[in-house]
Amino acid sequence: MSNAFAVLLMVAALQDAPAQLVVTPDQAEFEVAASTQLSVRAIDATGRQVDGLQVRWFSATPEYAAVNATGRVLGLAPGVATIQAIVGGQSASINLVIRALPPAELTVTVGTTTPYAGQGLPLQVRAVDRFGDRVDDPDLTYRSSDPSVAAVDGAGLVFARREGSATIEARSGQATASVLVTVRPDPGLTYAVEPNEVRARTGDVVRFRGVAATRDGTEVAVFPEWSISGAGAQIEGDGGEGVFVAEEPGAYRVTARLGERVVASGVVRVEQRFIDAEIVQIGRGAISEHHSGDMWVFEGVDGRDYAYVGTYEWDWMLAFDVTDPARPVATDSVQLDARRINDVKIHPNNRLGILTREGASSRRNGLVFLDLSDPAHPAVLSEYTETVTGGVHNVWIDGVNELVYAVHNGTNAIHIIDIADPVSPVEVGRWSIENPARVLHDVMVTDGYLYASYWDDGAIVLDVGAGTHGGSPTSPTFVSQYKYPVGNSHVAWRHGRYLFVGDEIFPANWNPDDPIQASGYIHVLDMSDIENPVEVAKYEVPEAGVHNVWADGDRLYVGYYQAGLRVLDISGELRGDLYAQGREVAVIRTTDANSAVPNWPMTWGAQLHKGRIYSSDFNSGLWVTELRERRPPLS
Repeated sequence: MSNAFAVLLMVAALQDAPAQLVVTPDQAEFEVAASTQLSVRAIDATGRQVDGLQVRWFSATPEYAAVNATGRVLGLAPGVATIQAIVGGQSASINLVIRALPPAELTVTVGTTTPYAGQGLPLQVRAVDRFGDRVDDPDLTYRSSDPSVAAVDGAGLVFARREGSATIEARSGQATASVLVTVRPDPGLTYAVEPNEVRARTGDVVRFRGVAATRDGTEVAVFPEWSISGAGAQIEGDGGEGVFVAEEPGAYRVTARLGERVVASGVVRVEQRFIDAEIVQIGRGAISEHHSGDMWVFEGVDGRDYAYVGTYEWDWMLAFDVTDPARPVATDSVQLDARRINDVKIHPNNRLGILTREGASSRRNGLVFLDLSDPAHPAVLSEYTETVTGGVHNVWIDGVNELVYAVHNGTNAIHIIDIADPVSPVEVGRWSIENPARVLHDVMVTDGYLYASYWDDGAIVLDVGAGTHGGSPTSPTFVSQYKYPVGNSHVAWRHGRYLFVGDEIFPANWNPDDPIQASGYIHVLDMSDIENPVEVAKYEVPEAGVHNVWADGDRLYVGYYQAGLRVLDISGELRGDLYAQGREVAVIRTTDANSAVPNWPMTWGAQLHKGRIYSSDFNSGLWVTELRERRPPLS
């Protein structure tokens, strides 16, 4: 290229770049599921409008809004959405307010519909929009048909006053619901709160109960309105109990309003939670020439330990011997026609491996089965592409029933593959939600239930043999669904009574070869009633985004992308903001100067194996670490 020609190209590029962009919307504020059209005026250095330039649109907040190539914005969740326009190297952005949909239906419940005169009890109101999605914090008003019998205040607290019946109504916009309350005469109740005084650590859940008794000592159920002094703790009502948890140490007074003129209280003295622990690096299987994907660690049939690591935008699966975890040794690799080997899973018999394949040049993706009779040198045994040519993102192996539950990108359905003969796998079942815009990302099976991470449709629970809802391993049946406004449900892990559901939110136009500012956090769902999951806590690390998790005992091991590998104390009952409560046990940033993106950690996940924590980092490969917990010094 001549110098003169290069100068002409530079001049043309400068002429194409406008001096100013002005972005205007048809509506700057609109509801979820509605849309607005954006337009751009490009102005040159002389102040004249420039026409005919190509506009590229991006959503900087994909959790709140999406934008197509024409500039039409669709509201996805309540919040402030930022949309960016790029023209000739110049950019401009605009903020749009996405409002929550108003309630279309209300449901009102109360602890008891037959309170005694003198008692108080809060209403519980559940609001859903026209799509059946929960509406948080709806604007509610209340009224009573007879305040002399039962009154209700502006916060939904009902006061039983005298014998009789009254209807209590809740209203939000055009949606209404009501409940009939029948008041019984006061039998001379006395009131108290238990416990009267208790000690706890930050993050410990303390359950208070209001106590009411008749003159002969017979207890009566009460449903108080709970409150606390101070700003470093929270309390929520749960079936009449007050569930207390603190983020800050201190002394807190817990108060129960048991009636219009009746209050009782207790005290919690909270000290700072402290765990003396650290995560120590034991070994490394460094991978710097490309990005790494998921991994799996197992004991091979030869008695040695191995870690298999997938790749992103690469076509190799790497095998490491980690029998000496301080010195991982690369033993072999498997090359596939793929641009992504996202998931690696090993059958419980340790004789069969499965790789997921995406981006094959032949467009025949699917699953690749590995013969692990020589685990240091895995060999391709067979492939299955017949019904999953669109690519498989993740899988779960049910070794008891010889099934694989595969996440197929093409259908966004769960494809159930019989692997009793792994040389000739065959599809034997399929399940998906009905939403045509569905996005399926991950799947886990435990104790007869399948947990599917369905992105904006949230976490889906299926019966695949639990025997509770008529499902079987090859014919799943629906149990429940939990979704939240931001969406991006990426992973779900069941452990004990809780389901840990992680978001995955990447910025618009992210580049894998640059530092990625991921966001999103873990939602903790109480699954005590599996048909009605309840979000009770969260684990959110500021300025970082969560990826995959692993739970064992009282510890949750989390790949928190740019925040590194983190271990969380999940002992006891969980409520509130687990990060703010000091439940983090230890942290290590998987940072390496010699990596695909130098000095930028992107921890993918974690797996426990023989007391060590194995992780892959998107930018730097395999990490072997160990959690070392020490007893606090004797006082």
